[in-house]
Amino acid sequence: MATFAAADGAALYSSTGVNMGSNGVLAFWLQEAINVVTGNLDRPGGTLVGKGIFDFAKFGKRTGTLMSDEKSRIGGFPKVNDAFPGGILADEILTPGDGQIKALFVTGGNPLITMADAGRMREAFGSLDLLVTLDIYRNETGSLAHYTLPATDPLQRPDLPFIFPLVLGMQSRPYLQATKAMVEPQGDQRDEASIYLALGKACGAPIFGSKAAQRFLERMAAKHTRRNALSHATVPGEKLLNGLLRITRQPGFAKLLRNPHGVRRTPTEAGSFLNKRIVTDDKRVHLAPEGLMAAAGRLDDQYTAAVGRADSMLMITKRHVKTHNSWTHNHEEMVANDFTTNHLYVHSDDAARIGVADGDLADVTSATATVRIPIRVLDDLMPGVCAMPHGWGHQHATGLAVASRTTGVNVNLLAASGPDAIDPASGMSHLTGIPVDVTPAAGPLDATSWSGIAADDSADRAVAVTLGR
Repeated sequence: MATFAAADGAALYSSTGVNMGSNGVLAFWLQEAINVVTGNLDRPGGTLVGKGIFDFAKFGKRTGTLMSDEKSRIGGFPKVNDAFPGGILADEILTPGDGQIKALFVTGGNPLITMADAGRMREAFGSLDLLVTLDIYRNETGSLAHYTLPATDPLQRPDLPFIFPLVLGMQSRPYLQATKAMVEPQGDQRDEASIYLALGKACGAPIFGSKAAQRFLERMAAKHTRRNALSHATVPGEKLLNGLLRITRQPGFAKLLRNPHGVRRTPTEAGSFLNKRIVTDDKRVHLAPEGLMAAAGRLDDQYTAAVGRADSMLMITKRHVKTHNSWTHNHEEMVANDFTTNHLYVHSDDAARIGVADGDLADVTSATATVRIPIRVLDDLMPGVCAMPHGWGHQHATGLAVASRTTGVNVNLLAASGPDAIDPASGMSHLTGIPVDVTPAAGPLDATSWSGIAADDSADRAVAVTLGR
């Protein structure tokens, strides 16, 4: 630490490996606090705070955008960026009472693969009165949906890279870039904004809860949205994106197109944040917020509980270097040869203790589920820690002809959901560092890839057992 503090510019950084753990928000807070107290915030070589094409933090403070103080019906969790924790979604659907979720729209997502306690999530989604997906294909979630609305894909619309570079300024060398549509939409494809505007009008629920916003956006869409002459498909026009750029005093869309490698923006400078862009009422960086201090006070109890699970292994999730989440598994060349499943990676000491060898099947059991998966021995891991790549488990995806034939298992079946299983400060589900028991496979299953989901007699939990090869 002394070396870090004495360095001429230094920065601590962490990402999903830490942030998805049981105390991810505390770890991230500690990291940023160290950056601040060592003088490495807002300085060359340290942590710089970028700014998009407008100051989004200042905009949110002034307008209340993404700063709702509403509390969830289940667990009383505050909203973060105007969203409740995904880890309580199943409870919000399955728990009767005022405010019970009975209809759900999913845009470009796949909660049955990506969210915690996927077995219980499947039960919850199956109980909905209405489930609608907006996507370019029918994935696991879409296979349960009552309707799938066809959205345009990135090649079918003009585009600007939006959230990270334009709004948040998360680029080390800021730039703007634009692309034209390359392929015509087909059939009834529409961009997501047009779909939600039409839905808002049809059901009398205006976008953002504002009739004025609904009317304004409808007029903008009518003026700047191009309709494909050969179909009912619609895509937002370049004029609409050009208007966004012009309002924020950026180069126009046509200029960006003339520079296919992008147009540089003013780099983020050291000294541009402290005393200038802090939006707290007292203009100070608050290093000891009440919620995080309370969370830190629970660490001793959590440590005691962890020591009591000394016989269990800790399972971390990982991304396989030859895939990206679940996106590539529906391409024959990406799941060819032996790459049709994920594996459980264990240290050789643990493999010997458990009684399994490389290639053997093992049962991995958490508080929520059991999955069956082949073993790979990997001595890069610490003894007592096992690792399972995420993004697999496509057997229910009726719209994915290739991926549905793979035999990998969904690691998020093993992650718990509910109010007691998420970070109280951030609402993040605990998707890594999960206590599990690993044993040799208990015997063959009747199915070759998926045995279904059944109720566990010993607990009110879903148990899924999946063959991993």
